[in-house]
Order: sequence, then structure tokens, then C-alpha cells
Amino acid sequence: MLFSQVAECFAEIEAEPSRIAMSSKIAGLLGKCSAEEARKLVYIIEGSIAPAYEGLEVGIGEKLAIKAIAQTTGYLEKDIEKEYKLVGDLGSVAEKLIAKKAQLSLSSSQNTLDKAYGAFVRIAKLGGAGSQQAKISLLAELLNGAQPAEAKYLVRFCLGKLRLGVGDPTIIDALSMMRHGDKRESEQLLRAFNLCSDLGEVAERYILGKNLSDFSARPFKPIRPALAERLSSAEEIIEKIGRCAAEAKYDGLRMQVHLEGKRVEIYSRKLEKMTHMFPEIVDAAKRLGANAAIFEGEALAYSQKEKRYLSFQETIQRKRKYGIEAMAKEFPLRLFAFDLMYKDGKDLTLEPYHKRRSMLEELVRGNGTIVASEQIIAESPQMLDQYFKRLVDAGLEGIIAKDLNQPYVAGARKFAWIKLKKSYGQMADTIDAVVVGYYLGKGARQEFEFGGLLACVKNAESGELETVAKIGSGFSEEEMRSFEDMLSKIKVSQKPAGVVSKLEPDFWVEPKYVVAVAADEITLSPMHTCGLSGGKGYALRFPRMVGMRHDKSPDDITTTAEIIRMFEIQKRRQETQAE
Repeated sequence: MLFSQVAECFAEIEAEPSRIAMSSKIAGLLGKCSAEEARKLVYIIEGSIAPAYEGLEVGIGEKLAIKAIAQTTGYLEKDIEKEYKLVGDLGSVAEKLIAKKAQLSLSSSQNTLDKAYGAFVRIAKLGGAGSQQAKISLLAELLNGAQPAEAKYLVRFCLGKLRLGVGDPTIIDALSMMRHGDKRESEQLLRAFNLCSDLGEVAERYILGKNLSDFSARPFKPIRPALAERLSSAEEIIEKIGRCAAEAKYDGLRMQVHLEGKRVEIYSRKLEKMTHMFPEIVDAAKRLGANAAIFEGEALAYSQKEKRYLSFQETIQRKRKYGIEAMAKEFPLRLFAFDLMYKDGKDLTLEPYHKRRSMLEELVRGNGTIVASEQIIAESPQMLDQYFKRLVDAGLEGIIAKDLNQPYVAGARKFAWIKLKKSYGQMADTIDAVVVGYYLGKGARQEFEFGGLLACVKNAESGELETVAKIGSGFSEEEMRSFEDMLSKIKVSQKPAGVVSKLEPDFWVEPKYVVAVAADEITLSPMHTCGLSGGKGYALRFPRMVGMRHDKSPDDITTTAEIIRMFEIQKRRQETQAE
């Protein structure tokens, strides 16, 4: 397949507001691919060259891209930089200058999808002396063989700014469309993706005609984490799932540990590999009574001096690239394991929770560093409520109630798990939202080029990001300076694809950073688009930032459906108080 075909499709997708139409166009493009090409194409559409957990990034910055464009077109770097400041998109600058070059210069060999992907991989793996010039040369070679539209997407991809607005659900829908698949087939595609977090592999196997119904978990293919729904009381939880397991909700680092033989890997909630950061967990995993296992837990740092477990903000300091050994000695981790998804060749995700828990307890027994999370079996609302209150009084966030008979629901928010947390003001819980824009400082904040955030939740059905809060409080001066520096690096010239907003911030940014937000309550507002109906959406009243959630990605944020459910919980509480 020629890369010009890919670029043509990308241009159509970029101009298309309908997610269904996007899926249809992607399906058409995938239909022209071999299975091997489809795998590479899916990665590129995702804006990567490999599954996220492999951590491979192209690693070309704007300065290197400008040098490659200059080398290809003959324009001076200073003139390219000037044009970039005017246009705000280096891909569009490359498209424009390549078009001018095409009128005057020699043609070159055409780029294929395989050639472009191979160059991206080589660029990503380059390092050491001379690597920068080698990266420039590889990109310049692609640009030499590119049509103007190709140049636009080649440069954007290398900068990590493809900006198609296409999420994984859209690609899964596209794959299903290729065979006019029914709901069951779409569910098989989604389950396969949730079990391996590698949509390229799923696409390749699907196009080869392999049966995905028996797709299973495997070590070193991280499983997309299960998520909990929320209810407002112990009574509602027991009414919903009956007799249940209730676990302490720890506020730490969620880890997914994979073990096979002598190899151990640890993945974050965002499925980033972070094995080297936690040597004590690696050593403890090697002592477990299994040849192979995949299990999850929440890690908390412990202060030897103060004889106490540390908060999330303190624990997250253990997630670092340098000074690991010293920090491991000062703040050792204990991993509270709460689920087992695979053991010694058997996928356990479809087994009922009570069986998985029993096998987990057997696996970690006597380990010391890796222990089973605290748990009771709640027979009644009173028993569940007493346990909840005891944990909150002890300084924990609350509980997770688990249906004893449910499977592990990878990558989804179902009532297999239900969280009950302490209240923050009037609102029943904090929410996690992604930042899509920011405002300049005014008044007392004029010295900062930062005055607040525009934040969104995710509509799980449409895949779009919908605004729920304009956050103007909760920031320290240090945080304001940090946001100014952090967000200025990911500014974009127009509203990001997939964002639905009536508000216009001073600057739009790539949806990348997740923040925890508290508020007095959820209200209906004509200014926000979360769950928009009848001219009004849901919004947070007096929102304030609680902290950054570096452990979460935009895929993990609160959903529109959750906001609506929280609004209903709040309404019931207010009605009860009024009585």
C-alpha cells in the first residue's frame, strides 16, 4: 500500500465529524491492506509504532523536524520557523513547502506504508552519538518521496501530533465493519483487545480470519484494568449484588505484575512498563509459588521513621527514573494484591471472583512484601456500612465491593466492582477529568500566564470528550507555574478533534493530563456539554483541583454516564435530607 493512500484517508477522517463515518473510512483503508500491513496501519492511526506498553516513541522534536524539512525543500530553517509561528502546525508547513518544491524539483521514489513504518521504527530505536543526524536523514528521505499531503502526516506523526481524533473504539468498529460483523463479533474484538492491549495484533489476527472467541490472557501482554462503578450507600450495593466481598480501597499505585520463569514485569494503570522502579516488588514476585502469573494490586509506600503508610502524593514519588535504590530503602513498598487473572498457563478472567480470590491468597501466602488486600464478606448492608466507616476512620478512602460470582471485566466499568467512598463536600466523590484548554491569569494571577483549566469527561458511547468544569481554584503558586510550563508545550492551534465544547479557552491543548477534581455539587448548565440534552449539560459547581493523576490516562477518566449517576445519587441524598 502506498503511504499516499493512507494520507488521503487521514485527510478525509480529519474533516469528518461523525465517528461512524470515520470508522467506515478506516474500514475501507484496512480492506486494501494485507494482515501485516493492517497491524502497522492500526499502530500509526493510534499515533504509535507499537503497543503503548512497549514504550517505543519516534522521538523527533520540532527542531529536528525543521532541519529535515529544510534538508528536503532547500528552505532556510529560520524561514520554516517563521512560517511555523504563523501557521501553528509544522505538518501543514511541510505540506506547503513540499508543494512548492514539487513544482520545481525532481521526483523521487514513492513511499509505501511498509517503508514509512520501517523508518519510524528505525528512528525510534536510534540512540547515542550521531543519532540526531541519522533521525533527520531518515525523515528527510521520507519527505523526499512524499506528496504534499503525505508530508503533512509524516511530520505530524513523528512529532506525536497526528490529531485524527480516532480512538480505539472507532478502530474496533472499523474492523467489525469489514465483515459486516454483528454485536457479538464486536464484543469478541473488544475482549481480545482488553486482554492484550495490542490492537495491531488483534487487527492482524482478525484479518487473517482467526477465531477471536478463544483469545486469552498471556504474560507480558498487559490486561486493560477493570474499573468500578459507584453507588451511594451500603444498602444500594447489597440490593444490587447481594452478599459480596468488601475490600479496603487503598490510595496508592495500581500495579499489574506479570511473572513467567525468572522474568518479571510491572505495568502501571496506564500500562506503562515500570519494572525497574520497584526492585523490592520484582524480588518478591520471584518468590511466589507459581511459574507464571498475572495479578493486580495497589502499592503503598511505608515510612520506616514514622511507622505509617504514606499518602498517594507521597507514594507516587517512588515512580521515578533515578535515585531508585535510595528511595526503595527509605520508602519500601508493600503491594496489596486484589485480583489474579492468570496462573500457570490458565486464563482466569472468566472464572468467578471468589475462585480467583482463593487462588490469589494461596499464591501470595507467606510472601511479606506482596500480601492479599484486606477483605471481609459482607452479608448485610449493616455489616458493609460498619466496615466502610471503620476504614474511613482509619484514614482510607473507602471500600470496593465485589460480586463474588462475576468474571474479571477487563477494560470496562461494570457493577462487578462497586466503589463506596467518603464524601468530599456536597459531591459524593472526586472525579478524574482531562485538561483540554487553559486560561491566562487575571487580577492577582496576572503575573502567571495561567489562570485556570477547562476540563472534560469522556462520553463512552460516542468516544467524545465533553466539558464539565472550568477550574479556577485549588492551585498553589508552584502548581500555577508548573501548569504554565507543562501546558504551553502541548498547545494546539484549534480545538482538538473529539472535544465537544461551547467554551473557548485562551489556549487549547492536547488532551493528555488528568486531574482529580472536587466540587460542591453537580448542576445543570447551558455552558457545558457533558450529557447535553435540552440545551443543558451537567457541570461541577465550584470545582477545585485536588491534584494531578499522573497514573491515569485520558482513557481512564470519569465518564459522562458516571457524572449522570453521581447527579442522581446527589439528588436522592438531598431529597432524603429534606425529609
